Amino acid sequence: MAFESLSEKLNGVFQKLRSRGRLTEADVRAAMREIRMALLEADVNFKVVKDFIARVTEKAVGAEILESLTPAQQVIKIVNDELAALMGGTQSRIHMANNPPTVVMFVGLQGAGKTTNAAKLAGYYKKRENKRPLLCACDVYRPAAINQLKVVGAQLDIPVFEQGQGDPVAIAQAAYAHAKQHGNDLLIVDTAGRLHIDEELMDELKRLKEALHPHEIMLVVDAMTGQDAVNAASAFDEALGIDSVLISKLDGDARGGAALSVRAVTGKPIKFCGTGEKLDALEPFYPDRMASRLLGMGDVMSLIEKAQQNFDQKKAQELEKKMRSGKLTLTDFYDQLCQLKGMGSMADIAAMIPGAGGKALQGAQVDEKQLARTEAIILSMTPYERDNPEVLNFSRKKRIAAGCGLKVEDVNRLLKQFNATQQLMKQFSGAAKRKGKGLRGLKLPF
Repeated sequence: MAFESLSEKLNGVFQKLRSRGRLTEADVRAAMREIRMALLEADVNFKVVKDFIARVTEKAVGAEILESLTPAQQVIKIVNDELAALMGGTQSRIHMANNPPTVVMFVGLQGAGKTTNAAKLAGYYKKRENKRPLLCACDVYRPAAINQLKVVGAQLDIPVFEQGQGDPVAIAQAAYAHAKQHGNDLLIVDTAGRLHIDEELMDELKRLKEALHPHEIMLVVDAMTGQDAVNAASAFDEALGIDSVLISKLDGDARGGAALSVRAVTGKPIKFCGTGEKLDALEPFYPDRMASRLLGMGDVMSLIEKAQQNFDQKKAQELEKKMRSGKLTLTDFYDQLCQLKGMGSMADIAAMIPGAGGKALQGAQVDEKQLARTEAIILSMTPYERDNPEVLNFSRKKRIAAGCGLKVEDVNRLLKQFNATQQLMKQFSGAAKRKGKGLRGLKLPF
């Protein structure tokens, strides 16, 4: 999880503040020293940390805060607001051109993840905004770079324009003409990775910029490189004039220093962040939500959005009716499992639940393999068996277990959980029918 280490340390500081009740100026300043150390250990830029602590301290030591009924909560709110401001305050979007196609040019260091994230961005706009993207392969130096873009493009059903190992500027111009001709309203140009000190390759980017006049130059930085990412962002901005930043591999960085530093150092907004290896693991960057998640307050809005994207409303209504009538089937169970998996890992979902971040869920981690085993068992059943689990005798269970490579005991365990869920639904529906009685007499199946 992104910011895991930093989040734990900040929550430790806030726990101390909450335990004190009334706060003195000395308490606040001691807390600020701990926060400063936590930020520096998270590889946040030193100047950024210094300015951040100064702003928070100035606001937190005021008489209005220290004399309030909940001074600790007030201090936490100040830290939350300043963290959000540090990362940009509000979400920034790519502004689409009035006269399409909108041209987005990807730049960055080698290995930052430009090719994969170019495809992810194209997939995001195709799925969420109903755009017709075109990917352009202008990385003519890295072996297999063009093939990589074609593979990820094919997986997302997005066309890729390529002309082999030619001149990147000529390829980009031809891609623009192709997009114009074929009605593609978004052109994403994948360029070769390069060091900012490589003058020849940087000049190539400048020529691409002059030829294409891109609406957005998006710098891809690797969250795991820490301060190097910030230094690269500054150098690319100075040489090329970037418009925005995409932070890749944020899920693999427990510190998160790059995300907290790059906006403050460059002044350029972070617009997207890569949160996993899957091609749909790309999210808009919301500074306020990220700050809340970092401080263990959860991210309910992102959780709701994920649910809306992955849960079929019609199926949800049908499921509600079945639950009310107590007629839940294993087919329904499987449908819900598939939709839940589409939301991402259980750890990511847990991080969005208020109070569930940091150490709150330690020892209560969801076994992702167990979900896979449950899915395998249900898929080994016939449609008739899924809809009528009461027909599952020993011989049927033995066949199902052999079909999914598990034991009969595993099948029995799933059926026991399913029956308990059914009983619970019947009790809830029964309690709901008894008006005025509420849930009195409700017995849980465990």
